[in-house]
Amino acid sequence: MENKKIKVRFAPSPTGFLHLGSARTALLNWLYARHTGGEFFLRIEDTDLVRSDEKFLNEILEDLRWLGLDWDSEPVYQSRRFDIYRSRAEKVLADGKAYKEGDAIIFKVDKGRNIEIDDVIHGKITFNTDQIKDQVMIKSDGSPAYNFCCVVDDADQGITHIIRGDDHLSNTPKQVLFYEALNEKLPSFAHIPLIMGSDGAKLSKRHGAVAVEEYRKNGIFPEALANYLILLGWSPGEDKEIISMKEAVKLFDIKDVGDVQSRFDVQKLEWINAEYIKNKPVEELVLLLQESIKKKGYSPESIGQEKFKELIEMYRVRFKTAGDFTDLTDCFFTDDYTKEEKGIKKYLSSDEDKDLLRQYAAKLERLADFAKENIENACRELAEEKDIKAAKIIHPTRVAISGKTGGAGLFEMMELIGKVKVIERMVRAAKK
Repeated sequence: MENKKIKVRFAPSPTGFLHLGSARTALLNWLYARHTGGEFFLRIEDTDLVRSDEKFLNEILEDLRWLGLDWDSEPVYQSRRFDIYRSRAEKVLADGKAYKEGDAIIFKVDKGRNIEIDDVIHGKITFNTDQIKDQVMIKSDGSPAYNFCCVVDDADQGITHIIRGDDHLSNTPKQVLFYEALNEKLPSFAHIPLIMGSDGAKLSKRHGAVAVEEYRKNGIFPEALANYLILLGWSPGEDKEIISMKEAVKLFDIKDVGDVQSRFDVQKLEWINAEYIKNKPVEELVLLLQESIKKKGYSPESIGQEKFKELIEMYRVRFKTAGDFTDLTDCFFTDDYTKEEKGIKKYLSSDEDKDLLRQYAAKLERLADFAKENIENACRELAEEKDIKAAKIIHPTRVAISGKTGGAGLFEMMELIGKVKVIERMVRAAKK
């Protein structure tokens, strides 16, 4: 009985970093394999020996693992299969379906016929061979041409479904001809509409970061990026926008992917990331955020592990990426924190503001227990004495101790920064 197990593959070229579009292709292949109980293979298309770089290969493999993907056998490297490609090409040559031109072997394309494929996503697509020139199988330097070696590899691995971007549609009829020439069974094709930029143009660097590696560095969680990429062109239904890989495996089917292009929206990705931040155990956030703090040159150890956890909880609903967290909380790790000039001008420029700061600092100096409740009571007392709203004290104090006009609750911030630093900063601001 014929083996019906679904087999899919992802085939990156190690000539650059993993592009978001490629990552999405890998994810959809992996999901389909896991949903159907099939197999997911990795093939490294490194026939370009000059441009292929082990640095990029290692980065791609690390990015795939980071996204939560695994594969069912060791990767196949095309650079190690040149003899196999030549052997298959010479068989096609011996069958009279190809000719030699110097050291190159070229496949003869019969004109005047239609090639029809039933694409899983787009339905029936017809190509005419009058539009296809004779196809190189082996180049004059002995290396295989892309379309030929892909077919040899897919046939050898028993790939049943080729799931890839729409930009490969023009390759499909050429590959169909090679399948026929090699007497191999044709797989099913599913061409995924490409990811576009926010303006509808092809996603490129002018739209922002386009490599997975950049989002890793910017503090996006792997689950969030995978979640977002999966939703570009596919929906689990019921307007569900937060979905785990485990849930997606249960629900995903390649035939349900839409046939229109999706637009990449960084703000939507960051919103999804923020949703994961809100629900992650603090211990998991600690590792990511400590790394981000260190990259800025600050020391997370300076406030201690427990206070660092408190800080995360304090800001959990206020940041969308690790980079946001670092920018928002720099005042907890350094006296050289960023300062909002507008805030300084608005809340720290008048003699009244500075006088209130001095008086509040004097009250804080007398506190034996620098707890948030006592810090707040001292503020309310001063406001009552002066017959002013507490906000008249709160705003200048916030800018003085953090350089910012917004943030977490002021009194919680002051307690965490500590009495000595808080008073130093308030006195310094009052003198300027």
